[in-house]
Order: sequence, then structure tokens, then C-alpha cells
Amino acid sequence: MYSRLLKKPLETNQSFFLFGPRGTGKTTWLKNQLKNSIYLDLLKPNLYQELLAHPENLTNFITHENSWIILDEIQKIPMLLNEVHRLIEAKNYRFILTGSSARSLRKKGTNLLAGRALLFHLYPLTVLELQTDFDLKKSLNYGHLPMVFKTKNPKEFLESYVQAYLKEEVLQEGLTRNIGNFFRFLEVASFSQGSVLSISEVAREAKVERKVVEGYFQIWEDLLIARRLPVFTKKAKRRLINHQKFYFFDVGVYRTIRPHGILDNAEEIDGSALETLFLQELTALNDYFGFDYQIFYWRTASQLEVDFVLYGPKGFIAIEIKRSRAVHSKDMHSLKAFAEDYPEAQLYLFYGGSEQQKIDDINVIPIEDALKNLGAYL
Repeated sequence: MYSRLLKKPLETNQSFFLFGPRGTGKTTWLKNQLKNSIYLDLLKPNLYQELLAHPENLTNFITHENSWIILDEIQKIPMLLNEVHRLIEAKNYRFILTGSSARSLRKKGTNLLAGRALLFHLYPLTVLELQTDFDLKKSLNYGHLPMVFKTKNPKEFLESYVQAYLKEEVLQEGLTRNIGNFFRFLEVASFSQGSVLSISEVAREAKVERKVVEGYFQIWEDLLIARRLPVFTKKAKRRLINHQKFYFFDVGVYRTIRPHGILDNAEEIDGSALETLFLQELTALNDYFGFDYQIFYWRTASQLEVDFVLYGPKGFIAIEIKRSRAVHSKDMHSLKAFAEDYPEAQLYLFYGGSEQQKIDDINVIPIEDALKNLGAYL
């Protein structure tokens, strides 16, 4: 059992939503933190059917009023939130409402309790949480879903996760009646990992209408399965591209979806995996510790690109990720160009070597050290 960095929800003593992709450990974390809570799993058929038909019967399951009441997978019965709202107002009950997305709730016109419940997220395990169990090679191959560190066969688990969970989410959300088209799109989209995203190109390769593909990407974001990074354009001095970059939420999920064989570029896959691992660590720490950075990337029309740009009240940071064990002048070309336009920014190059150094105001740091101490650089 790993100690999670998520601390704020229980400190507030106020009802809250806890969202995160399936398999990130929401239920395990709650049960470990709140051993005397009332736990109601809406995936159980009998409970689901009763509360779907009679939401007002929720009070029948609240056996001790001073306990936290956990409603797991709340998106299964969005209208149950009306009863939750009433009980918070009338009896001051404390609810924890978990789910893999707020999409189903918003889609059905639910207002997420009109601010009467806070909103938090749980992510795959971080390097800080893994501590001595962190192994860069394993992380790049299998990612950081908790089950990866419990099972003897992480590859088999991830294959099952992709086939069962993603398919289940798609069917539950009513995304498509043609699951074959969706999985073809899923495979094609994996080639865009860590790259500038062209919706039209993905649609053409997957043989799916562009409008449908745009809908798929949007719903993936709603389900927390993937995210897109916008281009940093504040006070731009050069002509920039408009397209976003695309990432799956976990490197193990990405590696499982991405086809790989003798004709596939292993260096490209490994490079995207390293960026993905860094982004998922960055996303989690940014949220858990309340750094409040907005995360972008930067790319000019002349193909200069910086992998990540962080902008917020704590600072302004540009980060380039390189797999190579040695640093070459060309590796710093984009960061130097960014610094010309934004001299206020701190510059970092995280690479596959072992020596920490500073070159022309660029902090060059081994990627393993960066991942283990990322909070110190933010």
C-alpha cells in the first residue's frame, strides 16, 4: 500500500467529488483513509436498481449519521445528486462522490451540487509515492497505475485494462455503436502521442468522419483518459502554429495501445513515453500541491519547439525533454530561442545522462533526478 499525496479532501471536512480514471486507486484510498465510513458501490446491480428507481431511499442506507458516506461511481445515477444535495442541506451529511468523469453528470443537466461539494482528482501513482519502488525502465514500459505494482504480469493487466475498461467506458457513454471503428481510431490516435495533433489526419487514417473524431477526443478528455496541451501564445513574438499536442493519461496505457513491431520507430515510441511519464508526474504534483501552473507547449511555424511551458503565479518555466545521454548544442536550440522571446523564463533540459550542469542559463538535469525531485524545480 502506497501513501498517496492527496491530503486536502479530508482536511476540509466538507463533501467532495473525487474524480480519476478507473484503476487509479480512488476506492482503495478512501477505504484506507476512512475505515468506518458508509460505502455504497453503485456498480452493484441491486443497489443500482433500487436507487435508480427510488433515489429517496438513499437515507435507508445511512446507518450512522456522523460518518462519511461514500457513493462510488456516482455518474451511474446522476439524478441521485438531487437527494445528496437535499441531505447536505437538511441534515449536514458529509458525502464523498467518486467517478471516472463528470461528463455523465453534466450531460444530464446536473449542477454538481452548486458548489456545496469540492472537487478533487486522483492520478496514477507518482514517483514521490513510489519512492524506492520507482524504476525508470519499468515506468516507461508499464506506467504507474497501482495494479501494475501488484500484479506479476503488468503487460497482461494493461491489455485487459485497455480492452475491457476503455471499451466499457465507450459503450456506457453511448459514444458509438461501432466499437470496431472506435478501436481503429484508438490505434491511429496513439501515433499522435506527444505530437502536434491533426484531427483531419487522424480521421483520414481511421476512416472516420472528422466531426466524430473531434467528438472522440473531447470525450476522452472528459473521461480523463487523455488531454491536449495548447500552444503558449502570450505576447508571442514569432508566428506560432495553432494545433494542440495530445497525450494519454498514463504511459503504460499509451504503450499498450500503440502498435509496435519491426517497422515501428522504437526511438519515437520511447521518446513519447518519456514525455508522457514526465507530463503525468507534472500534472499530479501541480494539482496535489496547488502549484496552479497552466501547462502549455511552444512551437513556431519554423519548427522550433519546447516540450512544456509552465505559466502561473509561482513562476514561468520552459522544459525540454531528451532521451539522449549526452547534451548537444542542437538540443538547446529551441530553449535558447524561447529565452530570446521570454528572458523571464527559467530554462530546464532534462536528459538521459547522469551529470547535472548549467549551459548558457539552461539547467541541464538527469531525467531520473528531475522526476524524483520535480517539486523542487516547480
